[in-house]
Amino acid sequence: MPNLDRRSVLSLGVALGLVGAAGPATGWASTRSGTKAAAGTGPEWIWDDAADPLMVKMLDGGHVPAINTAWAAWENNNDPLPGGLPAEFTAYLKQVNRLPSWADPAKLARAADFNRRRDTYLFMLYGLGSGIMSTVIPREAKSVYWSAGGADMQDRAAKTFTFGYDLSQLGAFEPTGQFVVTANKTRVVHAAVRHLLPQSPHWRAVADEAVPISAADILVTFHSLGTYVHRKLLDWKIPYPAADQEAFLHSWQVAVHLLGVPDEHIPGTWAAAEQQAARVLTPILTPSTEGIALAGELLGLTAQIDLGVTRGFLNEFVRYVLSDQVGDWLGLKRDYTSAALVRTVWPAFILFREGLSPVMPGAFYVFDQFVRALAMLFLNKGASATTTGITIPTGNRAAG
Repeated sequence: MPNLDRRSVLSLGVALGLVGAAGPATGWASTRSGTKAAAGTGPEWIWDDAADPLMVKMLDGGHVPAINTAWAAWENNNDPLPGGLPAEFTAYLKQVNRLPSWADPAKLARAADFNRRRDTYLFMLYGLGSGIMSTVIPREAKSVYWSAGGADMQDRAAKTFTFGYDLSQLGAFEPTGQFVVTANKTRVVHAAVRHLLPQSPHWRAVADEAVPISAADILVTFHSLGTYVHRKLLDWKIPYPAADQEAFLHSWQVAVHLLGVPDEHIPGTWAAAEQQAARVLTPILTPSTEGIALAGELLGLTAQIDLGVTRGFLNEFVRYVLSDQVGDWLGLKRDYTSAALVRTVWPAFILFREGLSPVMPGAFYVFDQFVRALAMLFLNKGASATTTGITIPTGNRAAG
């Protein structure tokens, strides 16, 4: 099967609402120094001292519509900051619109090439692994559901799609790339949601936190994305040399930094990331009313573009990449014929694609159509534009 368009790489996981609040995290360690955070000082107690107060002023002052208009054409990393912004907002962007000093251009370039070479696996794992995992991370599911974007998941997917698309590009972090701008816009949206969501009586009724999207929440989201995919690639025995592993991690380290997480809490190695994920992600996975509803909406989107992909096949692939327990939590109906197909043909599909077997699996076409159907769903705006605009919300989801 030919490689998917790079717009598909990394996109679906984020498109399904993953850049947002996540689950409760305890026992955090400062993974770069290896020392344990003191009570009340860990990432679960950190939000965004730079962006949060700014967005309170912008929202309460009625400046957000003008900001959304002004930054609509601000796309490339080397674009000048847009005019027409409040002075205080421009001053903030001048401070954050840059890569960290420790960013390694060579590693970032290799990460982009890795994304290109492993696009199919990444697409499937981010979309049907990480994407659906987000619906059983209670804080994330509740925050996504009751935010403004939760009322129209296809629109939310189209808008947040650009995060993964820009991250996947060969020049994502270079001057002509777009990821630094995209990350800065996303960070501002997070700050707006932190101010808006606590005003929602519906969110307050189900939330176990006063303010969403802490640094810990963003790190849990990173583990449901990067750490999860890293482990699956190893488990599937896909060729994954150490240099690729290091570059892939580095791209995520830079991405998480750009979202405002303090560097001392960003895992420095995959070993540290996996240890942290085992403490703070795996134990908190559980269903919620909101998460079950979101999973149904997200999996139902594929019905709009059916290239021979059945819902039963989709349900069974989710069970394969997550677990039957997650499938049961979400009420995914069993299709035992599809289950047998997935569990026998997918490993053969990998071997054939990697040149490790000369035998094309008999159901190769099924998997080919499966990937393409999902890709088309989230690439539907690719023919007319390469970037979907990120806008700052001004409200929350209404009841229902």
